[in-house]
Amino acid sequence: MGSTMIDAQVQAAGGIIVRSGKKGPKVLLVHRERRNDWSFPKGKLDPGESFKQAARREVEEETGFSCTLHSPRFATVNYIIGNGRGKEVRYWLMTVDSGEFEPNDEVDMITWVRLKNAADRLTYARDRKVLSEVINSGRVETILS
Repeated sequence: MGSTMIDAQVQAAGGIIVRSGKKGPKVLLVHRERRNDWSFPKGKLDPGESFKQAARREVEEETGFSCTLHSPRFATVNYIIGNGRGKEVRYWLMTVDSGEFEPNDEVDMITWVRLKNAADRLTYARDRKVLSEVINSGRVETILS
């Protein structure tokens, strides 16, 4: 039996948004009421869209923030979603240029959490692993300096 489009891996992109804080760097987490989870902003690619374009668009749609995307890509996460399909999410470190959060259809709340405390808020182990890589990379300090 041949493969169909439904079997294709879901491709998504998002951002790990950081900013300076009085007691150290902070990271933005989003809460999705529909799933009752805390995660990083991300979403599926639109047809013909690059991963970088999708990362910028999805972050802005979910958070209201227009962000600078810092290259190179930070992390790629692969996992299986509820319907058994594979999902690939490519993340970039980002900083906010402008914008303001307003609750929307996908994200009802955001929070800025100290980088070193964010693991306690994140729902998924895969996100905690990415966070650990962010902390250990030293790139946040370079971006924010």
